[in-house]
Amino acid sequence: MSIAFDDERWERVKNDADRWWAYDLDRPLIQFRFSDREPGRAQPALPFYHFQAFYDLDVPAEVVADCIDWHLSQQRFLGDSFPSIFINFGPGVVAAFLGANLELGVETVWFSARDLVPLSELELKFDSENVWFKRVADVKRAAIDRFEGRVQISMTDLGGNLDVLSSFRPSENLLFDLIDHPEDVKRVNWQGHAAWWRYWEEFNAILRPGQPGCNPGYSAWASLFSNEPFYMLQCDFCYMIGPTMFDEFVLPELQASCRKLPNAFYHLDGPGQLAHLDSLLSIPELKGIQWVPGEGAPDWRHWPEVYRKIHKAGKLIQLFGDVDILDAVVEQIGTAEGIILLGWEPCEEKAIDCLRRYGAPLGDAVPV
Repeated sequence: MSIAFDDERWERVKNDADRWWAYDLDRPLIQFRFSDREPGRAQPALPFYHFQAFYDLDVPAEVVADCIDWHLSQQRFLGDSFPSIFINFGPGVVAAFLGANLELGVETVWFSARDLVPLSELELKFDSENVWFKRVADVKRAAIDRFEGRVQISMTDLGGNLDVLSSFRPSENLLFDLIDHPEDVKRVNWQGHAAWWRYWEEFNAILRPGQPGCNPGYSAWASLFSNEPFYMLQCDFCYMIGPTMFDEFVLPELQASCRKLPNAFYHLDGPGQLAHLDSLLSIPELKGIQWVPGEGAPDWRHWPEVYRKIHKAGKLIQLFGDVDILDAVVEQIGTAEGIILLGWEPCEEKAIDCLRRYGAPLGDAVPV
């Protein structure tokens, strides 16, 4: 392993993250990565896939971990970024753990019901023998062994609870179920909630002992670091329902999950979900919002009313994008505190200027 990131840098990441989550850091967290480092090792025979589900099941988990190592060994970590890897088998992989088909698409993974079971007969129960659950667990173990506490292994994208249910009751069916069979929807939804949390606990039992430092932390598909339990909650299905149905079928389960997570975030995906923002902001335990405008919508700079509402509610804000997006949002809400940018700035000189202006560490930056 040739990933360069020492204990001193890890301690800074952990300390600054603690302060940020507590609204006590007087600057934003800013992460940039550049994949131009000499890896210092031979390239593996297999390519690196962002979705580990793309590796055939007969490829040993240790080989998958070696491909991840190759990918990380080429990266430089600027600002508040840190070595992390997202064990990715598709958003909502709990559906596969519960018996749905896992299907490979073009740079994505889908889930579908093997059989369309009547909602009244549907049961969602934890299954420790499921082939996909075992595969994800094996890849996590192999990554823990490979990186020996130098890389943060992020939680798998377990998915939103109603999204998982929609894999078994494809969208149109579930929409009718909300009207025709509301009590069955709630029954199965809470079964899914219990299974979701059992998978969360099983994976954390694998991850915790092998995470960086003497006080291992948590991360998810969005590369936020937390010293306390953290997850990026979501419900993409709620794009298709109004606030009344959201408050009846989605909000109670989200509230329960937020009460279990000291640092809970929500993935607000697309303009269709903005109708639910007030309900989300009403959850006291929800720490922050990740707003994603979505394909075809104006980018992150063009939603000042969204950021102002989130900020006014005392919630943290996570952004994707470049320096200009961060600067625009800071101007819109009047402060840089409480923001984290997961950046993809192509110009290193511009990234360095941004880090200096906001008082963030340079990390692996090459000064110009």
